[in-house]
Amino acid sequence: MTASSASLAIATSGLTKRYRTNTALDGVSLAVPAGSIYGFLGPNGAGKTTTIRILLGFIRATSGQATIFGHDAWSDGVSARRDVGYLVGPDALYPDMTGAALLDHAAGLSGASPVLRTLLLDALELGPEALRRRLSTYSKGMRQKVALISAMQHDPALLILDEPSDGLDPLIQRNFEEVLRASNRRGNTVFMSSHDLPEVERVCEQVAIVRGGKLLAEESIADLARIHRRQATVLFNGPVPERLGGAPGIRVLSTSGPRAELEIDGEIGPLLTLLAGLDVADLLLPPPRLEDIFMGFYGSEPRA
Repeated sequence: MTASSASLAIATSGLTKRYRTNTALDGVSLAVPAGSIYGFLGPNGAGKTTTIRILLGFIRATSGQATIFGHDAWSDGVSARRDVGYLVGPDALYPDMTGAALLDHAAGLSGASPVLRTLLLDALELGPEALRRRLSTYSKGMRQKVALISAMQHDPALLILDEPSDGLDPLIQRNFEEVLRASNRRGNTVFMSSHDLPEVERVCEQVAIVRGGKLLAEESIADLARIHRRQATVLFNGPVPERLGGAPGIRVLSTSGPRAELEIDGEIGPLLTLLAGLDVADLLLPPPRLEDIFMGFYGSEPRA
């Protein structure tokens, strides 16, 4: 293990997975820093679950490499996953077990003490009565809570979470997000795949966006927001000037009296330079949302 590889919780290089004529992953290279909260984004069929299954050793890559803390996920899988917590799908839990028995079983499999179980039970509001019941009587949200506690109760150095908030109500989801932040403050790494873009924006520091098995972007959320197109509203003290759309990277979407709706591609410097010479009454420039950035990648061909 090299020093550089040890500084990454997860690294993939040219990761490719083919099923006969279908390519599920096509040369995906990721670098997930140890101690980060990292979002892995894409719609169904983008390659997210395939990547996770390769990391967990469930399937073997056609080509390329995947490592966890510097250990090869396939050839050195035991070492790679020694301190990993993985969120299994709630439908994969044993329905005839009680909640308490399932948590004890998961703790035994991990080989580590469930030091966070009490904290997690409290945060996710899963009480003693529920734990005495069989999982077959649980709602989807309750099964999701048990699955999350099973993955996290031994405080693993790396959490791999596929759609972690699926089925959770908003209050429990916020409690869960704080649990993730607390885990991260202890130095742990969180790698989470999610369709809930506001959740990713609230908790993640860096994201990768995939489509059709290809990596479109791997950036911090702050950098994605800075380089991606955004919209602005400008109010003038008079009619909208004709030369407003003359600057590079600025497009006039609509005008109405003194009001202009603009789209800015990238940095806002050219817009500010342009407006400095005009009679501006007000400028509304809301921060871009991750949802808008995400749809920008999926609503058009990938941009360089």
